[in-house]
Amino acid sequence: MKEMTPSGDLAAVVGNKPLPRTEVTKKVWDYIKKENLQDPENRRMINADDKLKVVFGGKAQVSMFEMTKLISDHLK
Repeated sequence: MKEMTPSGDLAAVVGNKPLPRTEVTKKVWDYIKKENLQDPENRRMINADDKLKVVFGGKAQVSMFEMTKLISDHLK
C-alpha cells in the first residue's frame, strides 16, 4: 500500500513517519485501547481525548466508521 504522511494533529497520535493507511488505522486503534477511549456502553463509539478531539474536528465522540473518514482527512 502507498505510504501516506499524517498531518501534524494526527502525528501526535501515530508519529510523523509516512505509513500505509492500514498501519495508521492500526496505530490509532492501539492508542484508543491504551487510553481506554472506547465507550463502555457502546463499543462502536470512540470518546475523544484532547489529541483525538483535534483529529475528529472538535467532536467529543464519533463512531468507529466516522473515525475512519476523519482520519483520512488527515493523510496526504
